Amino acid sequence: MLCRAITGNMEKYELVAGFETHVELATDTKIFCGCTTKFGGEPNTHTCPVCTGMPGALPRINRKAVEYTIMAGLATNGKINNLSKMDRKNYFYPDLPKAYQVSQFERPLSIGGYIELDSGKRIRINHIHLEEDAGKLVHKGGKTYIDYNRGGVPLMEIVSEPDIRSIEEGIEYLEKLQMIMRYIGVSDCKMQEGSMRCDVNISVRPAGSEEFGIRSEIKNMNSFAHIAKAMEYEYNRKVDAAENGEILPQETRRYNETTGETEGMRTKEDAHDYRYFLEPDLVPMKISDEEIENIKNTLPQLPAERIKRYISEYGLSDVDAKNIAKYKNVADFFEGAAELVKNPKTVSNMIITQIFSSLGTEEEKEACRLKITPKQLSELINLLDAGEINSSTAKKALSKMLETGKSAEEVIPKDQMGGLSDEELNKLVQEAVSQCQPAVNDYLAGKEKAIKAVVGYVMKQSRGKADAAKAEQMIIEMVKK
Repeated sequence: MLCRAITGNMEKYELVAGFETHVELATDTKIFCGCTTKFGGEPNTHTCPVCTGMPGALPRINRKAVEYTIMAGLATNGKINNLSKMDRKNYFYPDLPKAYQVSQFERPLSIGGYIELDSGKRIRINHIHLEEDAGKLVHKGGKTYIDYNRGGVPLMEIVSEPDIRSIEEGIEYLEKLQMIMRYIGVSDCKMQEGSMRCDVNISVRPAGSEEFGIRSEIKNMNSFAHIAKAMEYEYNRKVDAAENGEILPQETRRYNETTGETEGMRTKEDAHDYRYFLEPDLVPMKISDEEIENIKNTLPQLPAERIKRYISEYGLSDVDAKNIAKYKNVADFFEGAAELVKNPKTVSNMIITQIFSSLGTEEEKEACRLKITPKQLSELINLLDAGEINSSTAKKALSKMLETGKSAEEVIPKDQMGGLSDEELNKLVQEAVSQCQPAVNDYLAGKEKAIKAVVGYVMKQSRGKADAAKAEQMIIEMVKK
């Protein structure tokens, strides 16, 4: 969780924030034409007369984009409108060649809903609407260039209520929202590629007041760290103004990554400034209850539900359950292996330690492309639980399996198979305590690391077959009697 230092008087002034989160949908083609939505490409090569607004070009709505938006509404506890329509939002800006954006205003696809935080607090969602993305402005050498490749990509806007009261609440809300969108497969939500961006609306008010203060909208934030810093700066700026009796205007601002400050762009528009009206080139959309129910049945079990199940059904800790459930493909892999072993905790331990280390980045964890199958991991764990191998051998074997894709029996040398019985291990422990008295005395005198020499004796005499952790515990219990 990202935490920021707020210098303003939190007891005297309350932060009030709401987010407009833009999520690019993972469709193959754009919202109103057949151009590809693939990220990258030479500027202005993923375009056609429709998405560049040429005269006479008519749009045709992408049904998959509508379906994805309905899925997002259902996954965030919203109510789907049976009758929805597209509207024209009129404004002039260079990245919008038509001088209007096809969006939704009066009848968005989803109304209401919420995201529940770990504290139990619910951040309410006002609505989710579907619209077309704009092009991208590229500033170089004092000149501005326009790339329309992104123009017309289906964009879903998730508008929260102003329920956020701290930076920590805001970041948690966004993290959970991102996780849900990835889980249901409607977007990859890669902030570095712009497929998830946030407009942060923020104001302050005297503590205990019910009236909202004058808000600022910080546009196009694409990093949790930058969002946290921008909220921190803006809160402190507004508190300073209030303390000095200064009245700030309602305005749109940008975040300067170099200075860590927000900067004014223009005065903030209200809805009436956009002159919304029904999009004449697209008919309203009728969505039956049956269609909504069919889409609902395609949704996977969501992260919050999985976390609860992993704790109750598999006995995982809250922290481990959250780490596993954070990535859908990892969670699917975990469940596949956990069903085939006696102790699912061992599966989660191996995933969180070794497998996560092999994956490295967040993107690699999200994809979870492993050379081994859940069944192969379960076979390794069953050998460990049966005492056929020790934990050290299991760790080395898993590393080789992840590198090669081979099974446990293929990578474990035969002379390391067949572990020690409790009786055999107990006999070796007694022998080690007898033969390593100086090390035992040092341990009893407070030198805890001395116990490793006694464990080393057991491992040497057993030719590595003994379980080192189990041997150490038995040695400690024996010498302390």
